[in-house]
Amino acid sequence: MTINLAFKALSDPTRRIILDLLRERDLTAGEIADHFQMTKPSISHHLSLLKQAELVWDERKGQHIYYSLNTTVFQDLLKWFVSFQQSDPEGMNRNEI
Repeated sequence: MTINLAFKALSDPTRRIILDLLRERDLTAGEIADHFQMTKPSISHHLSLLKQAELVWDERKGQHIYYSLNTTVFQDLLKWFVSFQQSDPEGMNRNEI
């Protein structure tokens, strides 16, 4: 996973909605598409970008492919954000200034 791909994937509101839907349960592309008024190829494009960023996994079960969240990537992003709060590049505590 590169952080740039994750941020690119998260920058789009449709992809963020897809991630919210997947928080509830694993879904097929068709079930995801039912929540939008766009073509299935457009949904597939969004899912492809989410997969490239490793934010979602896909797993074939019979004739269907189910998508699920990859929470590990979210944990990595969160660690990256938190590192800014915890680090002090000049070795000073900002409260002491």
